[in-house]
Amino acid sequence: MSPPTRRSPLLLALGGYAATRLLGLLVLAIAAAATGKDGFHRLSGRWDSVWYTRIAEHGYGYRVTLPNGDVHSDLAFFPLLPALERGLSAVLPLDAAGAGLLVSWTASAAAAWGIFRCGEHVVSARAGILLAVLWGVYPTAFVQSMAYTETLFTALAAWSLYAVLRGRWLLAGLLCALAGLTRPTAAALIAALGVTALAALLRDRRLPWRTVAGVLLAPLGWLGYVVYVGIRESSATAYFDVQAAWGNSIDGGVALARFIASLPRPASLGLCAALALLAWLLALCVRQGQPLPLLVYTAGVVVVSLVGAAYFGSRPRLMMPAFGLLLPPAAALARLRTGTAAAVLAVLAPASAAYGAFTLLGPGPP
Repeated sequence: MSPPTRRSPLLLALGGYAATRLLGLLVLAIAAAATGKDGFHRLSGRWDSVWYTRIAEHGYGYRVTLPNGDVHSDLAFFPLLPALERGLSAVLPLDAAGAGLLVSWTASAAAAWGIFRCGEHVVSARAGILLAVLWGVYPTAFVQSMAYTETLFTALAAWSLYAVLRGRWLLAGLLCALAGLTRPTAAALIAALGVTALAALLRDRRLPWRTVAGVLLAPLGWLGYVVYVGIRESSATAYFDVQAAWGNSIDGGVALARFIASLPRPASLGLCAALALLAWLLALCVRQGQPLPLLVYTAGVVVVSLVGAAYFGSRPRLMMPAFGLLLPPAAALARLRTGTAAAVLAVLAPASAAYGAFTLLGPGPP
């Protein structure tokens, strides 16, 4: 096979993904102009983006006391994105907010590339292309265009998992450590590497030193930040206390159950149906025979997103890095004719873009 032929699936994956994100930005611009709002500001100047920018500009130490007495500390936010914002704004003609967008947009392409490689490795190049594009039309894919950590984390996670699938454990551990400096969801990726190594140990009764080193590297980023917060606040549980003050404590899904019970019956039934769909997708991932690291990571991200007491509206966004959920639909689309698959994506892309514009221009956080 000639080099151009080898490159063409990747170009299709990245091109298709970029088209979905450009469509999202175009619809946002049109909707913002029609409503007299600043759509670009919504990408880098609201909600969590503001916290990351403040950390980049001033370091940690900012707190907000709410009217009910709750204290929100910037220590809830992991340091890799603001560190990159600070570094890029120092060498480029960008402020920290603009640097955040540059990081997010660059990482989104890297994430789509890594997602394509995982799909190609597990199923086929055609499925990998469709997997990357489906990730671009995920309902909350508009966050992929914001100065948030989702794209940076997903890029690191996808390439770490791909490294494990290729047996490159040192690289996988290093990327996992960086992911651990990005989002607390890295716990799912750490578990994926650990469980995979344990399964290999039980199967082979031995582990190569590179595997052991990769597994030991994997949690260092996440643990390092938790220890840093503990030392800074003189409490071993400081990081978890900070998260609890934000309402992000782990309650095993109690808050989710209470939220569902508090809804009107039609909304409650609709949400239960959505959760049933999520469970069905996870079952399809198992039936598809996805490799153990991808399966553990996907399930881990879903579980972490559901068992906390966080604001419910953010949970679909928190699950977005679990791109393995989209692999069964991608494989199904790959079995269809090209025109049929393209028609499905042609419906999903504008729907995702319209939902993104509606959410971004609304009052609440994503």
